Amino acid sequence: MIKFLLFSLSFSHVFSIVASQALPSYSGRNGEWQLLHDSVGISAMHMQLLHNNKVIIFDRTDFGPSNLSLPNGICRVGSSDAMLQTDCTAHSILYDIVTNGFRPLMIQTDTWCSSGAVLPNGTLIQTGGYNDGDRNIRSFTPCNDEEYCNWIEFPQSLIQRRWYASNQVLPDSRIIIVGGRRQFNYEFYPSSWNGVTFLDFLMETNDQGLENNLYPFLHLLPDGNLFIFANTRSILLDYNQNMVLKEFPKIPGDDPRNYPSSGSSVLLPLDENDAIIEPEIMVCGGAPRDSFIQAMQGNFIRAISTCGRLKVSVPNPSWTMEDMPMARVMGDMILLPTGDVLIINGAELGTAGWELGRGPVTRPIIYRPSDDVSNWRFSVMSPSPRPRMYHSSAILLTDGRILVSGSNPHVYYNFTNVEYPTDLSMESFSPPYLFPEYDPIRPRILSADEKMGYGGKLFWLSFQVQAYLTANVLSVTIIAPSFATHSFSMNQRMVLLKIAGITDIAPSTYNLVVAGPSTAEIAPPGYYMLFVVHAHVPSYGRWVKIG
Repeated sequence: MIKFLLFSLSFSHVFSIVASQALPSYSGRNGEWQLLHDSVGISAMHMQLLHNNKVIIFDRTDFGPSNLSLPNGICRVGSSDAMLQTDCTAHSILYDIVTNGFRPLMIQTDTWCSSGAVLPNGTLIQTGGYNDGDRNIRSFTPCNDEEYCNWIEFPQSLIQRRWYASNQVLPDSRIIIVGGRRQFNYEFYPSSWNGVTFLDFLMETNDQGLENNLYPFLHLLPDGNLFIFANTRSILLDYNQNMVLKEFPKIPGDDPRNYPSSGSSVLLPLDENDAIIEPEIMVCGGAPRDSFIQAMQGNFIRAISTCGRLKVSVPNPSWTMEDMPMARVMGDMILLPTGDVLIINGAELGTAGWELGRGPVTRPIIYRPSDDVSNWRFSVMSPSPRPRMYHSSAILLTDGRILVSGSNPHVYYNFTNVEYPTDLSMESFSPPYLFPEYDPIRPRILSADEKMGYGGKLFWLSFQVQAYLTANVLSVTIIAPSFATHSFSMNQRMVLLKIAGITDIAPSTYNLVVAGPSTAEIAPPGYYMLFVVHAHVPSYGRWVKIG
């Protein structure tokens, strides 16, 4: 029997619980969906939020025309494109979360199943793709509204082709690019003197004919080393010395968690208030090992319903397993400003790949990692009316909503006579913390420093809250915006900062002093969303540049 926990707490009860220094539950409603656009013209295979509150979205170029024309009669000429060598439609857009508008962007070569990361200056670096784009690097630098910024391409700038690879920003601002189809190695951006480094682990985790190790899960740990999870195995890599420092136990069940058996993963929030920061990895969902072959034959096996948590720095790490309310493959795991984890999108049957998923899971779930293990940590949210299957994506926005778009389980755009038509729409999901009944305890940031330093350097901000409760339910979090594709949010991380002091300066108005991240290993340089969280209710985010 599937166990569903629905939020059922009145607002008046919130105050009594918070006053006793316990976290409140959400209201009786379970999140809210809003349709933003019936069509944005493309299917959102990849998404990245930028620090000017715009989202860059792109698909692939090798399937024919999209439903959005390029401006001013511009066309892309691709001699290696078998479908459409002269293409006058867009395969990328720039979406403005403030105005809800979007405009087409120009991609020259194929970005199918690629990867990306944002540099400290806010420039998106996108790596690889397919066919004529598999060794290309593309950059997009945010610009003012009156300017017309667009993609810039750097042909053949990768040493190896990168298709289904994963990226991670490093403490020294480099980007490590790991794996990809038939690539058992890693390289760096900018390219390093030693070029490509072979990694046995990627070959060992490759299921012959199935793979199940593409888009490996990468997480930068506080010691500066890289956690890599592929298939069912995980290692700790010193990427500077090309040395595997440790192999962790396999996740129980022997069911793969990486593409095409696509589960998802997050590094749970790092807390600077802890005397010793103990990083913990969470992996959820996926598909049994033979799901891909079975789905190809029309037999759609139930996806995996378990999550595993692994404390990687303890002397004898071991996985702690929990059951989700429903099975899920192709789900996205997103860190919320509260420190909770949202799991959204995906299917209950089958696997990732063309036409290989069934049974859309339209209900998101919220997982509270800080709740006692004896409690039921999962809460089931309201369903979306739209299936979000293969090639859908989701990201956190600065206002606390989740932007959701895409879904195209077909080789081409296909809108008729199929079970799950290509979906070009865009929605937002508002978690329950955004409901108006929480406005009295919702902080509002009035001002904040624009930059934050390392080594615990002090950072000032001021905020208002109508009904301030106690400092015990106050926290300040920073979240790195992620590059989302294929159920993995690359570079996603959250840090709880240490509060150094709080003073009231006017009615319902407070000054807050926090210490910046201790090291670049905790928070690599770049732009982060900063939130003040009061009684599990977050403010709207404010951009801050770290480093």
